[in-house]
Amino acid sequence: MKKVLKILLAILLVIVLIVGGYFAYLFISFHRLGDNVSLEVENNQTGKSIAAKSETGEDQTYKIVSWNIGFGAYESDYGFFMDGGTESRAWSKERLDQNLKDIGKVLREQDADFYILQEVDRDSTRSYHVDETVYMQEAITGMSHVWALNYDSPYLMYPLTKPHGKSVAGLMTFTDYEINSAIRRELPIENGLTKFLDLDRCYSVCRMSVSNGKELVLYNMHLSAYTSDGKIANEQLRLLVADMNSEYEKGNYVVCGGDFNKDILGDSGVYFGKSDKEYTWAQPLPDGIFDGTGLTLVAPLDEENPVPSCRNADGPYHPGQYVLTIDGFIVSDNVEVVSSNVIDLQFAYSDHNPVEMMFKLH
Repeated sequence: MKKVLKILLAILLVIVLIVGGYFAYLFISFHRLGDNVSLEVENNQTGKSIAAKSETGEDQTYKIVSWNIGFGAYESDYGFFMDGGTESRAWSKERLDQNLKDIGKVLREQDADFYILQEVDRDSTRSYHVDETVYMQEAITGMSHVWALNYDSPYLMYPLTKPHGKSVAGLMTFTDYEINSAIRRELPIENGLTKFLDLDRCYSVCRMSVSNGKELVLYNMHLSAYTSDGKIANEQLRLLVADMNSEYEKGNYVVCGGDFNKDILGDSGVYFGKSDKEYTWAQPLPDGIFDGTGLTLVAPLDEENPVPSCRNADGPYHPGQYVLTIDGFIVSDNVEVVSSNVIDLQFAYSDHNPVEMMFKLH
């Protein structure tokens, strides 16, 4: 009996040491990347500035596309473990490769002047350490581009049968024009254990010259989702709004887009119907968030044929699944929005549909 007890105690001690060692690793490995970090501009289209007006003297119209590509894993039959599904990685490296090529094809077909992408992995366990920026560069050629590190997480040992692992992912911005400078701005995150899921949130800022002497300041953002409540995402949004408004007050044009992880329609169920399950992770935007600013929310919506921008990936895409619009834009008052809509792909390649906006600079 004593021998058995000693064996059990030894096993228990090993388990405690392993678990304790893992949590020590998490805390020791955790770090923040810093604020106002300069970003490298690749393939910069030197000398190409934005024209406020066309050759005929009319205001020039531009197109921007924003898309959270879901690290190339979220095909229509995919369910993610943190959303209630079962998968922690892309189905396979082969399927990931094809899906990234399909995503690139869709982007190329949009023929946009600006692209802002979220969840583009560079060296993540979940995407088999594939550098997804290469796929995007091969698809969107001849454009300046910037990648900003948004996730830099230690190895997550969950689910135990196929751990999610380490994530290195970020925001990628493409433009036809020369980028004068690009920086990474740090966002606040929660301080508890949730920070190991929320990782190191940020937004990127790219500055481009306009022919009238002003600048277009382009923001790419992906706000927090996996938090204990929605307060931290509100704090992130307030910081972002203050930053953008300061640029508008300087006389610059401001365009921001990305994944709000907020129900930017207020109640998407009004447009898309109630789902078979209710979730609370996507709350409406805080009341009065743009009061006293020169900024306006642009929620992509065709009221005659409304299309959601996101599905809750608790399993394969199906009728009745929780869908909503959390992707959109913010513009300054000197930017005229011509149109903005969701591009309906039926969530074929990501748990997000891309969103687009046509705009002019006044």
